[in-house]
Amino acid sequence: MTDLKNMFKQAQQMQSKFMEIQSHIQDIQVEGSSGGGMVKLIINGKSELKKIDIDPSVITPEDAEVLSDLIIAAFNDAKIKLEAQLAEKMSAFTGTMPAGFKLPF
Repeated sequence: MTDLKNMFKQAQQMQSKFMEIQSHIQDIQVEGSSGGGMVKLIINGKSELKKIDIDPSVITPEDAEVLSDLIIAAFNDAKIKLEAQLAEKMSAFTGTMPAGFKLPF
């Protein structure tokens, strides 16, 4: 019975830690850039675009396709950085789990 109580206590602690990590994920902001900094954008931990800065020199009708490519590249840059940060945070969380414990997702 004591083992079961300890297991429930550990599960509650892990759930609390996981909720804490999720709240921190929302606060993460990552900048991506492309074109040597001509396009910069910021996404949050949920991959939502929060801000975009575009150098005026790339805003011409002739360069619309180039601008589109730069925006996509900047977003992908930010996404890679975000995934690295999320993996780091989750590894810190999973490192505190008991041996053999598996998350359901």
